[in-house]
Amino acid sequence: MQLPAQQLAQHLQSQGGNGLRSLYTLHGDEPLLQQEALDAIRAAARAQGYTERSVFTVAGAHFDWSEVLAAGGSMSLFADKQIIEIRIPSGKPGKEGSVALQQIADLAQGNDSCLTLVVLPRLDKATRSTAWFMALENNGISMQLEPVERQALPAWIAKRLQQQNQRVSEGEAGQHTLQFFADRVEGNLLAAHQEIQKLALLYPAGELSFEQVERAVLNVARYDVFKLSEAVLSGQPLRVQRMLDGLKAEGEAEVLVHYALAEDIRALKRVKDAVSAGKALPMALREQRIWGPRERLFERVLPRLSVGLLNKLLESAHQVDGIVKGLKVADWPSDNWQALHRLAMRLCRACMPKTA
Repeated sequence: MQLPAQQLAQHLQSQGGNGLRSLYTLHGDEPLLQQEALDAIRAAARAQGYTERSVFTVAGAHFDWSEVLAAGGSMSLFADKQIIEIRIPSGKPGKEGSVALQQIADLAQGNDSCLTLVVLPRLDKATRSTAWFMALENNGISMQLEPVERQALPAWIAKRLQQQNQRVSEGEAGQHTLQFFADRVEGNLLAAHQEIQKLALLYPAGELSFEQVERAVLNVARYDVFKLSEAVLSGQPLRVQRMLDGLKAEGEAEVLVHYALAEDIRALKRVKDAVSAGKALPMALREQRIWGPRERLFERVLPRLSVGLLNKLLESAHQVDGIVKGLKVADWPSDNWQALHRLAMRLCRACMPKTA
């Protein structure tokens, strides 16, 4: 059964605090949320008498799954309840592991003496459709722990502050403070959590001013080159500037940044050409494998992008490709990052909402 992460506490407290199941599968790439979910499950387990804990990390194809199976079946009438954690950093258990996980999932039903936690990274759709993952999901609780997206980050920060009896002012001033905070910690949720805890140590409970947050919160943002695409297509020039500066400071490869920008331009052009030829937009997007948040961005910006403009952007992307590979191009900066900045801003300005 799938369980939204935000409902975990309610789930564990259900049935008078006896809502704990015998099998949980956690998957996702957000370390903070994964650790907090594991801590919550372990705390509930300790309250119900699970006193022993064994951890197995699956490292490579030669991992001995018989040890895991033996640990799960080693209980006696006089043994304590135990927690078995199976960590699979690669998300690929292999052929033997697939069989073992299905066996573990089947044995979990009705087993009140052994709590099994399977910890996985972010999984693609194909992996979530495998027999071993479906067995885990069907015989226990499955939780997908996704990163907090930038637009949701201010509300996440406000909620965390509330948990430690702190808050920002109401209205526009408070929103400005939360946006400033989010800019400082974007892409680094663990550091964001630490910065929030720091505020509890520095200031008493109650309302925090912008000046207090500004003085205390460090710039610990970390940027993902593929999140740059979201900022550009959303028409957010200030965020694009911060992300480019951050990617440069982190030593990101210029060719990868160019690829992300150029691929968006090429995809926009292909979809635009298909729609101009009479194809329905939803079908054109599916054929180009564009879905989810990216699909919604494409739907918003495509009507305002002409074929002529996309052709010019495509030519610009071609010119910047040469620059990042060491070529000189007339009327373009010779510095790779300056050229990438110009390309990103040309596309960003074209995607800006009309009200901006």
